[in-house]
Amino acid sequence: MRIKNNKTRAALIALLALGSAAAWPRVASSETVLRIGMTAADIPRTLGQPDQGFEGNRFTGLTMYDALTGWDLSSADKASTVIPGLATEWKVDDADKTKWVFKLRPGVTFHDGTPFNADAVVWNVEKVLKQDAPQFDASQVGVTASRMPTLASARKIDDMTVELTTKEPDSFLPINLTNLFMASPTKWQHFYDKAEGADAKAKSQAAWTAFAKDAAGTGPWKMASFTPRERLELVKNANYWDKARVPKVDKMVLLPMPEANARTAALLSGQVDWVEAPAPDALPELKQRGFKLYANEQPHVWPWQFSRVEGSPWNDIRVRKAANLCIDREGLKDGLLAGLMVPATGTFEPGHPWRGKPTFEIKYDKAAAQKLMQEAGFGPNKKLVVKTQTSASGSGQMQPLPMNEYLQQALAECYFDVKLDVIEWNTLFTNWRRGAKDPSANGSNATNVTYAAMDPFFALVRFLQSGMAPPVSNNWGFINDPKFDELVKKARQTFDPAARDAALAELHAASVDDAAFLYVAHDVGPRAMSPKVTGVVQPKSWFIDFSLVSMN
Repeated sequence: MRIKNNKTRAALIALLALGSAAAWPRVASSETVLRIGMTAADIPRTLGQPDQGFEGNRFTGLTMYDALTGWDLSSADKASTVIPGLATEWKVDDADKTKWVFKLRPGVTFHDGTPFNADAVVWNVEKVLKQDAPQFDASQVGVTASRMPTLASARKIDDMTVELTTKEPDSFLPINLTNLFMASPTKWQHFYDKAEGADAKAKSQAAWTAFAKDAAGTGPWKMASFTPRERLELVKNANYWDKARVPKVDKMVLLPMPEANARTAALLSGQVDWVEAPAPDALPELKQRGFKLYANEQPHVWPWQFSRVEGSPWNDIRVRKAANLCIDREGLKDGLLAGLMVPATGTFEPGHPWRGKPTFEIKYDKAAAQKLMQEAGFGPNKKLVVKTQTSASGSGQMQPLPMNEYLQQALAECYFDVKLDVIEWNTLFTNWRRGAKDPSANGSNATNVTYAAMDPFFALVRFLQSGMAPPVSNNWGFINDPKFDELVKKARQTFDPAARDAALAELHAASVDDAAFLYVAHDVGPRAMSPKVTGVVQPKSWFIDFSLVSMN
């Protein structure tokens, strides 16, 4: 249902707040509990490699698990950078830049009490890369291997040292490894030994299913209870290896709430303490009633990703540029989103080291857009039909339906006839890896999946390099530009940071000049929460550290 005005929306929120009061769980006062309403429609997978994009990593990845490398989420002012995690240091081999040596952190234990060591690292690499390994799980490959496509193997040197090998020299590897979470091999083996199945593969699947219900990582939070589509309860890991990040609350309850009005109603009625992406129309009421609002520019882009397969209307650069010039981003920001966005003029904005110097200026210029469309053969009496696949909610999707309806209306003034194919978020995310040629695209020639821009691979490479086309990674539209491929190779094989930044800036400028996406917005990660919630640090990141949060 589309809410047409603020009064109607406010009335609905009030009604939902009253109706939800008896429906949400109440907790005992003897423990401190933080209850969060997520934008996801389901609990992200808990077995070690979450689904549902980076919302999954935020809630069931970085909470229960650690990776060899991590993100510094301690500051709201500085950019979030890669820091040591379960590895304390790493170095690429001077003679063979496909080999990296990682020194592991001593004294770390999994939630089941077993030690973290080199054997555990090799086991976790092989769960997604080695198809004949007993623990190999194809369901975890798509959300992991596509994020670190050059990693080939892992080898134990000693108990606290591993060697990782890549298919080609890849300076991005330490950043990519933030996505490989370490699950307990011993806990999994326990379930495997008890599992029933016709063969080893069936037993392995049964073991992973059991593991997801009783998971064990090394993270600051441990699983307490899990009800799919309803709730996940996490409790603090008092023995966490980083004493500064032992959680300050006893329990965190995660609740799937994909509809913005329902999330806001739950917060207003006191049934949750924290909501992701509150309804923009409700912000004045939330502020008036003393709720806290947090927002910060994220390394994130809200785009349309174009199909470039044969016959796609987006193969004409005049059409791609026209779409980018036809959107009043400031109007979208100040109107529909109540200020909760940053207009996008590329993946990176001026001042970022990877921005470069694009010659195509992305701005609102309807007249120029109309002229380009007329040059391409379209006009008031001959509109170009395009179809975009999007979701009703989801991680980083902001307010996808109202935003796409805004684009639909705006682009109509530039002779586009926009059709929307609205599907569930996790399905959209899965389709993203299948590509524009797959039947799952349902005839769409663009997809609206937001993406993180924290590292070179996530921000640029997986979309622009021809070798990243499905099923390898997220080049959904099958872009195939030799210039992009050359610049990707140059950046990936440059290990000097300054020179690598220069190569990435050149790649980004080339992508903007090509109008490779319809660049619309950068998210600011809006969150609303009870005044009882303190200690929140909203970093310039898609992620946030729940360990720092207290409840008064």
